[in-house]
Amino acid sequence: MGFGSKCEKRDEFHIAASTFADQWNKFNSSFPQFTWVPRPNPPWLHPTSQVTRSLFPSFLSQAEGYLSVENVVILPCTTSEDCCNEGDDEEGKEMLSCSDKDVFIDDDDDDSTTLVQNHDYASHHYDFHVVYNASYQVPVLYFRACYSDGQVLLLYDVEKSLPGSSAKLLTESKWTFITQDDHPYLNRPWYTLHPCGTSERMKMLFNNEPVVGQGGGVAVAEYLVSWFSVVGQVFGLQVPFEMLVSVGQS
Repeated sequence: MGFGSKCEKRDEFHIAASTFADQWNKFNSSFPQFTWVPRPNPPWLHPTSQVTRSLFPSFLSQAEGYLSVENVVILPCTTSEDCCNEGDDEEGKEMLSCSDKDVFIDDDDDDSTTLVQNHDYASHHYDFHVVYNASYQVPVLYFRACYSDGQVLLLYDVEKSLPGSSAKLLTESKWTFITQDDHPYLNRPWYTLHPCGTSERMKMLFNNEPVVGQGGGVAVAEYLVSWFSVVGQVFGLQVPFEMLVSVGQS
């Protein structure tokens, strides 16, 4: 179960993402705001050029981009009973950057020990991007996480600090397992919830109704909100009830 016909997919996702951002920001104003980030044009591309418009129309499309919410502070669980401890020490060894600048600690600074925090209990800062995957024809959640001092969380650290309720999702549901992949727009390694089982899961959620833009099935905006209400659970993120009601009535 994915978006509509091939020529409309990205436009549908863009519209649904914009609606999602508007509704989220309206009903969850105390939370970091979602924004639509258009695809950056490469330096060699001239938007006003007729050649560009003819040969590279996708680069100029407003539908090319992703939904973003950044600097979401999540406090890790503090007891083994409440934590999701599943993880692989060998995964996530490639460093992800939480900023464009490297973080250095001066060993000669007398106060340097204060910079080495107890990361087990420090707050975690997450960036979440929702990207349309053309192969699976579904939205995909990309994320990166770091401690408050800028040090990146490896995959094992992410998984062991997630809420205990995430353990069941990650171990029993094939569509929410975490992997690492290059961000399709930023070309950097990010973590992602793999989309291989998303379509089947959404079919079950909507009783096999088709996803369409208008009438006769599940509205695209409702699809995206329902999808995020499930994947957000992995990180303890909840869609406001008012938002679910509003989208369901639209």
